[in-house]
Amino acid sequence: MDDYESLGMHSRGPFKKAFRYWHNALEKAGLKRIIYHGITNEEYFENLEEVWTKLGRQPHREDTHKPLSRYSGAAYAKRFGTWRKALEAFIEYVKLEEKSPSIVEENTNAQQITPLNTKDRISGHKTNRNINWRLRFIVMRRDHFKCKICGKAPATDPAIVLHIDHIKAWANGGETVLENLQTLCSQCNIGKSDLE
Repeated sequence: MDDYESLGMHSRGPFKKAFRYWHNALEKAGLKRIIYHGITNEEYFENLEEVWTKLGRQPHREDTHKPLSRYSGAAYAKRFGTWRKALEAFIEYVKLEEKSPSIVEENTNAQQITPLNTKDRISGHKTNRNINWRLRFIVMRRDHFKCKICGKAPATDPAIVLHIDHIKAWANGGETVLENLQTLCSQCNIGKSDLE
């Protein structure tokens, strides 16, 4: 807004009157991936996924405080209009992962295919070893934010740290697809290692 005010034709007044907030004006102008105070929507969503995972349930606005959350509920409300709209935007963003062109249909089972780097192409894998945070969230949500082996969850024991594990180890030819991923606590994951 400061840049526009120094270089643009109008003052803040008309924009504030027409759009209420500067980011609303930018969105109406069709500008995507707007960064507010250096924080992207993706960073807000990633933080929300971390809080959701730690709680093992949908977070309430009151749950968004440090050290559990990097951003307050007020910051989400300011960015998205209300806390509820922030949650709805997050769910839509996660659903995009399930509908995106990076998903391949094979035998009517949707599989998440992540872009390959050169090393992965050489190894003969179809997918990247790294699991992006949206796919992590989808796996954890499917597994009810609990370890598939011991049943422990961060919601009942804050010391529990959940990992996403390849059921068939990536090193043994397993791919980074939804059907080959599971939620494990750090102890079970370390104990399992690359066993199947």
